[in-house]
Amino acid sequence: MPKMRRIVLLMLVVSSTAAAVLVLGTILASQGFSVLELGILALFGLLFAWITTAFWLSLAGFVLHVLGRPGHRLAERTTIPEDSAKDERSRVALVMPIYNEDPQRVLAGLQATLNSLLRARHENRFELFILSDSTDPEVWLAEELAWSQLNREFAGKLPVFYRHRPKNLARKSGNIADFCQSWGYRYDYMVVLDADSIMSGHCLVSLVNRMDANPKVGLIQVPPTPVLRESFFARSQQFAASVFGPVYATGLSFWFQDSANYWGHNAIIRVAPFMAHCGLPTLPGKEPFGGEILSHDFVEAALLRRAGWQVWLADDLSGSFEEPPPTLIDHAKRDRRWCQGNLQHLRVVFAEGLRPLSRLHLAMGIMAYMSSVFWFVLLVLSGLEALRQAQTEHSYFMEGDLFPNWPVSYAFEAATLLAITLSILYLPKIFGYLTLFLDRRRLMAHGGGVKAGLSLLLESLTSILLAPILMLFQLGFVVSILAGRSVRWAAQKRDDGETSWAEAGAVHLGHTAVAATAGWVSWHSLPDFFPWLTPVLLGPLLAIPLSRLTSRVDLGRALQRRGLFLTPCESDRPAVLEDLCRRLTALEQDAQAAPRRGTLFEKAIADPFMNALHLTLLARESRSKSERLRLDALVAKLQEQGVESLTRSQRSDLLSDPASMTTLHALAWQSSEEGPLSLGQSATEGKRA
Repeated sequence: MPKMRRIVLLMLVVSSTAAAVLVLGTILASQGFSVLELGILALFGLLFAWITTAFWLSLAGFVLHVLGRPGHRLAERTTIPEDSAKDERSRVALVMPIYNEDPQRVLAGLQATLNSLLRARHENRFELFILSDSTDPEVWLAEELAWSQLNREFAGKLPVFYRHRPKNLARKSGNIADFCQSWGYRYDYMVVLDADSIMSGHCLVSLVNRMDANPKVGLIQVPPTPVLRESFFARSQQFAASVFGPVYATGLSFWFQDSANYWGHNAIIRVAPFMAHCGLPTLPGKEPFGGEILSHDFVEAALLRRAGWQVWLADDLSGSFEEPPPTLIDHAKRDRRWCQGNLQHLRVVFAEGLRPLSRLHLAMGIMAYMSSVFWFVLLVLSGLEALRQAQTEHSYFMEGDLFPNWPVSYAFEAATLLAITLSILYLPKIFGYLTLFLDRRRLMAHGGGVKAGLSLLLESLTSILLAPILMLFQLGFVVSILAGRSVRWAAQKRDDGETSWAEAGAVHLGHTAVAATAGWVSWHSLPDFFPWLTPVLLGPLLAIPLSRLTSRVDLGRALQRRGLFLTPCESDRPAVLEDLCRRLTALEQDAQAAPRRGTLFEKAIADPFMNALHLTLLARESRSKSERLRLDALVAKLQEQGVESLTRSQRSDLLSDPASMTTLHALAWQSSEEGPLSLGQSATEGKRA
């Protein structure tokens, strides 16, 4: 049955694409094919297959929602009741890899998730691991304080562990691999979380029950819902995901069944097969195409499927959340990392033994970025072909013909093809909107039929304007990667910071210049082609004010007050999100009432509790003689010149060495009879004190 479904999907995509290519070919072949026209036809066919795949996925999801027949769902194979008091032998690790994230935000999210898990009364199956790869010493120390607070809060209820890696080898995938090698044998499953992940206790328990009931399943992915951001850009993304996402996810689950994909977080994984089969290779050659695999999740799902394990998409489960990027520029920065990782899959997609659907998932990940290049090239070729035809005079009398060769109009066919293409692009959004009317509570949670419809129109207009800007962003990313420039992996921005005019101008000036140049050339050389190009040029021409406008939080809040871009997570907030918001508000008030004085690095040296806490969490490593001398020199430099004389890397080196931290703590206290020496002072100043 699953194989037959995929054959049907393939036939639908191929037949739709063939029909569209045939219509375009009829239009282009009126006077014979030129080289440019052949290129246009090939690119159009490739891109039409890309968009029509998404259409058929969404259509299947829409039909299933309308019929109200969830029997297709793999989740229905769960034979153990969700809330039954069953044998609880399976052990689960909640695993959160973090890298220079805001520790207070991470703490608040984990507190909300664990409290929800306690309410589900299955906490004795779960243990939490915070796996830090942070390189900033202040963040590192703040993480330890957050862990200490979390450990005290949940003492006797749920074990909480913290581990810091001195070197973040292989980034997130290396962090997970280190956990598996060190502690994986203790657990049946692990739930991988991102720093901004929130999951309800019911969702977590449901995932474990489904794994218990289906021993051939290696991974279950829960689609995360974007929440909690307030900028115009983020709220439009949240609305789109809330309305259109369920239909698309149901379609994915229907068509792909037990060969779904992994999105890197908010998923449960069976540890033993993951450890046995998902070790990632180091790609030959240099970055950006060689080296460590950045987008590891698609590859890990493919390796599980190659080993015979099933991968599910739990499209019916709620209670899985994440935070979207707050601005267009932050979205692009995240996209740059994903782009390099997905293009690396060019080296993986033909690997031996992979299942056909796994190759398809990898290819779709590649196409998500290469499609922007193809759209851009298609626009260029179309412009060149229009210029060629404008400069070619039509010959009414051909040699040997008795009758005139009248030009044939294909305006109707062209208009029909354009209408079909636009319908395929935007009907999935209509499907999502229509499904709201199947559930009155869900409809009202999105503002009601009228306001949800207005939100749909506003989101569609916004996406029309922003899509060409994103195309130019991704085109630049691909060109940069092909030129050999690798990405710097930095922490993602997770607060609602607005884009300044200066930042918008610096980032989008090139986009505006490209659009202005293309518009000027088209207006003067191809006036008939210019109106067709206008929708593509308008967004990049307005990129600077658009980027600034869509980043504004006050505009997002104003729309919320008017019931636009409303989602259930705002109008009918789940308990786990309510708990998180309450904690974040309290943290913000505490930060304003009592701003922090001094650095945590200084406190880790002088404060007995922080020093003892840090030393307890440090791994004991032997040091070479030369390394010992270098660290002793840093201790002396700190004594004589103060904290400001050390670089961030040097502070991290001292923090990583138990002997240095013990020595510094003793020196700080013995330098003054009344208390520890202020680390901003020199030793001479300390003696005077």
